[in-house]
Amino acid sequence: MTIRSLFATQLYQAVLGDKRLLAELDHGCRSLAEADQAGRDWSKANGYRGYTSYASLNDLPRRDPVIGDLAKALDKHVAAFADASAFDLAGRKLKLDSLWVNVMQPGAVHSGHIHPHSVVSGAFYVAVPPGAGAIKFEDPRLAMMMAAPTRRTDADEALRPFVYVEPEPGTLLLWESWLRHEVMPHTGTAERISISFNYRW
Repeated sequence: MTIRSLFATQLYQAVLGDKRLLAELDHGCRSLAEADQAGRDWSKANGYRGYTSYASLNDLPRRDPVIGDLAKALDKHVAAFADASAFDLAGRKLKLDSLWVNVMQPGAVHSGHIHPHSVVSGAFYVAVPPGAGAIKFEDPRLAMMMAAPTRRTDADEALRPFVYVEPEPGTLLLWESWLRHEVMPHTGTAERISISFNYRW
């Protein structure tokens, strides 16, 4: 008898940066949150507990040299992920399309979503206080499992309908942009800081 695993969904995880980089990014992200009134207004209007530059700033790698250094490092990791995923890019490279900062307060949550119009999405974690909340990934086949029984609690990670990743400062996660994910509630007492991004072909 043979059982083969088909249609894998890959999640890339690496540790990136050092204490100096994390400290500089922490300072830069908090400074952006203070200075970007448009971002704070958008966050408030859209129910974000904290701040995101998602709808207000689209030039962060040029605006902040430390974020620019991070973007260069991301390029290398995304290229490695694309190669591991056997993407045929026809001689081209995936290109950073958007990058935004998130400084989230206790109680923050981000409901399930995908990232349309991009190929690879990801998050880099700058500050992860205790209770900050895991990122939860959803099996993309879930909606088609109408009559399937639930999985045992000891099921291998590859067989679970949801996988939770508890990041630490310096954690880099990459996934294909169609993969639905959400951020669990932040139950800690300090701000959680992350940098999210999309790559297009």
